This record gives sequence, structure tokens and C-alpha cells, in this order.
Amino acid sequence: MATIYWATLLHFYQPPIQIPEILRKVVEESYRPLIEVLGQYPHARVTVNINGVLTEMLYESGYEDVITGLKDLATAGQVEFVGSGKYHPILPLVDAGEQRRQIRRNHLTNKHFFGDAYQPRGFFPPEMCYDASFIDTVAEAGHEWLIMSGVGCPVEWPTNKIHRVSSAGGGELSVVFRDDVLSNKISFQDLDGRGFVEHLRATHGDNGDSYIVTAMDAETFGHHIENWEQLFLGEAYEAVAPYADVVQTRPLAASTRTLLTTMPQDDSEQIETVTISRLLEVFPAGDVIEPLASSWSTTREDLDAGVPYPLWKAPGNYIHKLQWEHVALCGGLVEIAQQVADTDVSKRHAEIARGLLDPALHSCQFWWASRRPHWDINMISRGLAQQGEVVLNAFRAINLSSAGDDVKRDAYYQVVAANDVRAKLRDQLYWD
Repeated sequence: MATIYWATLLHFYQPPIQIPEILRKVVEESYRPLIEVLGQYPHARVTVNINGVLTEMLYESGYEDVITGLKDLATAGQVEFVGSGKYHPILPLVDAGEQRRQIRRNHLTNKHFFGDAYQPRGFFPPEMCYDASFIDTVAEAGHEWLIMSGVGCPVEWPTNKIHRVSSAGGGELSVVFRDDVLSNKISFQDLDGRGFVEHLRATHGDNGDSYIVTAMDAETFGHHIENWEQLFLGEAYEAVAPYADVVQTRPLAASTRTLLTTMPQDDSEQIETVTISRLLEVFPAGDVIEPLASSWSTTREDLDAGVPYPLWKAPGNYIHKLQWEHVALCGGLVEIAQQVADTDVSKRHAEIARGLLDPALHSCQFWWASRRPHWDINMISRGLAQQGEVVLNAFRAINLSSAGDDVKRDAYYQVVAANDVRAKLRDQLYWD
């Protein structure tokens, strides 16, 4: 009897500059209903990425029930957590030191709140932005696999083996590819739970054991699409559950009763919901491959144009250009501050600057500047304000240290350059 293994990943994230009212709506409309629907179907298995910045925001905002709910589901074996970067940076666009720091801080934060339930075997690169630069860091942190967008798959589409990626430094990880077409159909309400299950049976049922991976923002369910956690996930979970389990747990919707009565009676195939790590235990290792640098928002046309991360760093996007110039100046000043701070007050400002730089790298400020079609001057401005505080504290650390006048002078030139970039960027927000 053939088995179709369906592994889905839900990505929980809100930026550090999110306003409290939006966080409240997301919690009430999406996070709590998702936890509820997973609790209704004990056979459901999902892989969850929750960035450490959101875990902290939930705790600080009084939404500890969300943390507890996910922890309980993980303890029950229904949820597996994965690693990521704490403040959701675009990992290929920051240096190795920042990659390592963000991954490490994400692990420490989530381990603190979820305890032993947090045992990540897999890794979710923010926005699924992939290149080989962080393979070693991810592998060294103890992860066994990573997920990336199907658009970056360079070989025949894998359904019954798990390929691997490696780095020049010797690191190696298994890689699973998201089915972009199906994931986007789910995210844009082009396919309901019943249609999804029928699609799996029609396209995978005659191929022996096989797997499919879907992944989308957790906020898709309930926040972006009202009641989608029940109308899609609930319906799909009912359809793939053994009939006896379904009738014992809850009354059947009419659509589900119809689906169950029309399902094959010869047990020729079954659908099993699994965590992504389970796939590594079921399917053999494939080849070592070289995926294309890409993201889950990258198109084939983008790849042909040599633009792997179009929503975060696009050629011709003047605001992206200014944003990344300012990020580079911030990073340079923080590095100098950490090197020269040698008094209590200078060390304090250096520590503040270093701590502020972490959230200042979050991806949303670039996403909202992409104009594809995303555009929000306030999200861009808030990100820029965070970076401005990095510059302020870094230079204070340098100026209050015993560093030579030449070091302080050169650092101030960088401050002037950063101020100039910020002014140009703000002018764009006023007039563009």
C-alpha cells in the first residue's frame, strides 16, 4: 500500500517594530485558532518556525497562552520546532558573524521559553532566502536539514528521496524543497482542503511511497484569510484521518462525509501528515546538489535576471540601495566600538549598539520598500530609526573611549556618511 507523506511548515513571525494592535489581531485571529484546530486533530503533524523575536513579544505582551499551546503540541509530538535567525534577517545579505549571532540568539531565546520541547533538527532561513554562505553555521549549530523554495531546485523534482547540500568548508545538510505551486494555491485560497487531498491522491497515488512539502506564513490561517484554519486545515485533516478516528472526535461536515464515501476502499494509498524530520527517516538520501540562490518570493524570471532576493535587494531599487549602504555603515561603526571601548561608559554604549543592531537587521523594512507591490513608508522609517540609534550609541562608545584622535575622526566621517544616507532615504519617503 502506497503512502503519501504530507509535511507542512507554518512560519510564525512578526517584526520587532510591529505595533501592539496588529500583534493582538494576529494572536486572536490566527495563532490561537491554529493551536485550537491542531488540538482537535491528534493525528495532525506540523513543523513550526517561530522566530525568537516573536516568542519574546508574545511573552512581553501577555500572550503566554500561545507559547504554552505550541509547547504542549510539541510535547505531544504534533509539532516539531525548527531553527532560524532571531530577528528574521536575510541571511545571505549579512556577514558570517551576523548569521552566527542571529542563529545562536534564536536558539537561546526559544530554548528559554519552550524548554525541552524545543529540539530543532531542521532550519528555516528567513523568507527561505538561500545561498551556501550559511550552510556551515547551520550545520555547526546541530541542524540536520534546511527547507528552501522549490524555485531553487536544480534537478528533477524529488518526491521519494532527500537530496543534500554541502559547503566549501565541509558542512552538509539535507535539503527539502517547498512545493511552491501548491503552497501558493493554499495561501491565496485557490485550493480548499478537500481539493488539496484530491490533488494529492490524483498526482501521487500511483507513484509508490512519496512526499510533498508545503509551507506558508502561519498568519495565512485566520488573519489573512478568515477561518482558513478550519476551512482548509480542518477539512484536510478530517479527510486524511482514518474514518473511525474522525467520527469519534467530531461531527463530520457534509463535504467531508461525501469525500470519505468516495475515497478508495481498497487501501491502495493513504495520506499521512508528518513533520519534515520524519521524511528523513522514511526516505533515502539522494545526491549532493547545488541549489540556486533564491527565496520563496523569487520567480523564474528573477533567476534569469540574476536577482535571487528581489523583495529585499533589487537592482534599480534606490531605497534598497540606500538601506543596505546604511546597514553597512552601522555594522562598521559597531565593529569599531567593540574594538576600542575600554571604559565603563564606552563599553555600555558599545553593548547597547551591538544589541540594537540585531533587531535593526529585520527583513520587513526592505520588503515594504520593494514596491512589488509592497510599499509602506512607516515600516521603512521605523527600521531606519532603529539603525539611527545604532549609529548614535556606536559613536558615543568610540568617542568616550581612549582611542586615538584619528580613530575618532574616521568614525565621525562614517557618522556623517550615515546621516547623509538617512537624509536621502527620508527625502525619498517624503516625495516618492
